Amino acid sequence: MPTARRRHLVVEADGGSRGNPGVAGYGALVREVDGTLLAERAAPLGTASNNVAEYTGLIEGLRAVLDLGLAAGATIEVRMDSKLVVEQMSGRWKIKHEDMRRLARQAQELVDTIEADGGTVSYTWIPREDNAAADALSNVGMDGETVRRDHSGDTTEDHSGDTAGSGAHPERVQPTFGEVKAPVSDEVFSTETDPTLEGSCRLILVRHGVTDFTRSHKLDGRGGSNPPLNEDGLAQAAAAAGAVKRLVDRSGPTPIQVVTSSLTRAMQTGGAVADALGVSPEVDRDWDEQAFGDWDGATMADLVTHSGAELLALRQDPAYARPGGESRTQLMSRVTAALGRAVARGGTVVVATHRLPVMMVLSQVLGLDSNRAWSIATAPASLTAFEFWPDGGVQVAFVNDTHHLHDLT
Repeated sequence: MPTARRRHLVVEADGGSRGNPGVAGYGALVREVDGTLLAERAAPLGTASNNVAEYTGLIEGLRAVLDLGLAAGATIEVRMDSKLVVEQMSGRWKIKHEDMRRLARQAQELVDTIEADGGTVSYTWIPREDNAAADALSNVGMDGETVRRDHSGDTTEDHSGDTAGSGAHPERVQPTFGEVKAPVSDEVFSTETDPTLEGSCRLILVRHGVTDFTRSHKLDGRGGSNPPLNEDGLAQAAAAAGAVKRLVDRSGPTPIQVVTSSLTRAMQTGGAVADALGVSPEVDRDWDEQAFGDWDGATMADLVTHSGAELLALRQDPAYARPGGESRTQLMSRVTAALGRAVARGGTVVVATHRLPVMMVLSQVLGLDSNRAWSIATAPASLTAFEFWPDGGVQVAFVNDTHHLHDLT
């Protein structure tokens, strides 16, 4: 007798959080390998992290395969733009966080059920732009709406109880929370709110603590007065060092390196971090603050009053530089080079630097015009972290974290 054709299915899954954690939702689709749409799923998750939402999308996509009765003998390829979920579920990366372990176990239980029915499941990472349908569904979920639609030929069965429409885009229906199968009951209280870092390079940028110039709102760039941290700044540096150590300890063992700019305040801040981590810091001058030339030591109040047009040019014209100073284009060039060297180190790299270099990294990673980077807050002694992946992907883990300074007076 001829052997029955093995069915090849594709699960596309995604999840997102507007804030991390924040308002979250997931989306998932099941297709034939030729693109024929078989099922769509989306729902809100309340307050949860990106990782929780992404894992939930995977779980609901696998559950949809089982709900449709399609698992028997099927080859199922899960496609996601979450490198974390793909690598963890493939067994190549360890799962350190308890919430992620619990979600991975739930997903694996569904995989075990599929395999017990003769099916197989594999995981493939895809770029975000190739996961647009699942991403759109996850945004439906984040908007507070639920989609649960099964397709068969030219008909659509809408399990939410509303009339389903036709077309390639998922129809939005009002939430029917009684039907949502939430795999996690405690997202709001998840310890995922305590950040951990993944990736082939975990980059933590620490802005230096305050100096007397910082308190006086004076410009202080490369080649200027180069003041040290004041008493408050030293306390901030110690607090930042403690926060970095806790973060590094939570994120698991990797090679740890500390780099600082060549300016005194950054070297003092980086030195405190290096002492806390038990390593020796290295100096990279390309992490220095922008050179402000003849404006070094000037207060912002004086510049606004007497040099408003020139100050606007400094902020808005990438080619503008003060006499003896450097332009934002020049700053971006050297910071980009420093960033490349830091990422190439791999492991965990902590860089003690300054406000504008932090802004330049954020503008490059997020694809922002550098003019818009001025709107990103980076307080003294704040932490900003990134996760860089071997395929060139990068994720901003958090920005301007100052929780460690709350107890300082």
